[in-house]
Formats: sequence, C-alpha cells, structure tokens
Amino acid sequence: MGPMYYIGLDVHKRVISFCVKEGSGKIHAEGSISATRFELDRWLKTLPQPWSAAMEATMFTGWIYDHLKPHAAALKVAHPLMLRAIAAAKKKNDRIDAAKICDCLRCDFLPECYMASTAIRERRRTLRYRNLLVRQMVQMKNKISMLLMEAGVSYNKQRLHKTGYFRELLTTNPDIDEGLSSLLRCCRETVVRLQRTESALVRSLEHDRLLRERVERLMTIPAVGRITALTWVLEVGDVGRLSSIKKAVSYCGLCGAEKSSGGSLLQRTPLSKQRNKHLQTTLIEAAKMAPQSCLGLAL
Repeated sequence: MGPMYYIGLDVHKRVISFCVKEGSGKIHAEGSISATRFELDRWLKTLPQPWSAAMEATMFTGWIYDHLKPHAAALKVAHPLMLRAIAAAKKKNDRIDAAKICDCLRCDFLPECYMASTAIRERRRTLRYRNLLVRQMVQMKNKISMLLMEAGVSYNKQRLHKTGYFRELLTTNPDIDEGLSSLLRCCRETVVRLQRTESALVRSLEHDRLLRERVERLMTIPAVGRITALTWVLEVGDVGRLSSIKKAVSYCGLCGAEKSSGGSLLQRTPLSKQRNKHLQTTLIEAAKMAPQSCLGLAL
C-alpha cells in the first residue's frame, strides 16, 4: 500500500471545494466540483489511492458522507464550532477552508464529531418531521382559538378540540357566521389530518425492529413515554460515546454555560445553547409532564 493522501472538503449546497495533499503537506490537487452524486463519482476516479477525507458538519454532510464512505480508507466529520476556533484566519474562502480542513486531518488536529449510522439518521429524520407536524398542529389549534376570540364567541377551552363539542359549537352558536364557520372547519380538518399523520409516523418508529428493544427498555423507567424514549434513542445514537454523566448532561443542554477569568465568574447562563436542541426540548417537556403521570415525582 502506498502513502496516504489527505483530502479536505468544504461542502455547500451546490459546490464542494476540495484540497488533496500528501503526508508532507505538498498539494496534489485542488479545485471544486458540483454537489451531485454524478460529479462525485467522476471525481472519485481521479483520486490517488489510498485516501482519507474530512468535512465540516452541515445539513448537506449526510448524503455526501454516505456516498464517499465505501471508497475511503477513513472518513471523518469535523465539529463546526471547534473547527472554527482551530482554523480561524483573517482571509477566508472555500479554497482556503478546504486546505485548512485537510491540514487539520493530516496533522491529526481535526475536532471530530460523532456521525450516526445511516439507519439511525433516516429514522431520526422521520422523528424530527413528526415534531414539525406537532408544531403545526399546535399553530392550527391556536388559530382556531384566535378566530373565535376575534368574533367574540364564548367557548369551553378544555373541550374546544373535542370532535363532538366542536361540531356542536359550529351548529348551535349564533355568533358564528358562514364565513367564520368555513375557516374553522378548514382549520379543524388540517388538525385532524396532521394528527393522523403524526400517529402513523410514531407507530412506524415504535414498531421498528432496530429501535423496539431499546425503546421498550427505556419505557420501563417511570414517566418515560414513547416520544421521550424514541428521542433519546435516535438523537443520542450510540450511548457509549458519552463516557460520563457530565458529558450526557452537557450534550442534552441541561447545564449552563460558564465564562470565568482570573478566578472571577464573568457570566453563567441558565441553559447552554451548545446542545442537541431536539433532545433538550423533549427532556424539558417530559420533566414538566412527569408529575402528572408518576405521583412519586410530584413530591
């Protein structure tokens, strides 16, 4: 096997800039290609062997990582915030960024981040889409309440989104005219459609053979429901990568950020912004709801 070649990739929506270097730091090739699978395949045929590559974590990284992984001796993904601190420079463009990433990889300075398996990322995408549907559902329910308040219609807040009460409200309340009734029915139909889709997505994840065992084990913990369990499984992935409770708490964003200098505390925030926001939101909501489902936690 010949000497290793190192590749830095600066990934964007339409273009991928690359820099290929030898172990000594000599540039073997650099340039840019279109961010398509066809162009990547053409580019792969021109690469010297063997090679390892690195790229910054972005929303476009997943499919590129999956496409290149079978061809690389090693493929790594860099943590964006840590990489920015290491590779900070006065002059910045795509070509320089690719070269910086390449140098970090070549010199073993790359701040590598965890990359979940393709199967976990696909299921995580489904769960996050479910969360989007829930947010849209809440928006539509709020819209129904707002429409009624704008028209000065009295209603029972606790029963408003029950099918029977909603139908009765539309047919018997004289303050609801035809135009308002049409808008309210449209909102209600949207809510029902979103609820059905959300339920179908959750069922598909809950019965998935890859997730079922871990989800069922987590749900044996008091007050842990299926959404909390699914979120933990899919957002954390391999729990072994969190080597301590402190690291798990930090990853979930359940601790505050701290800035201190010279023995003096300059700033401390209630909750850190450097976290997995999906996991943080779910755990905070679960903590608020836990006393209602588990009396032992209500003390």
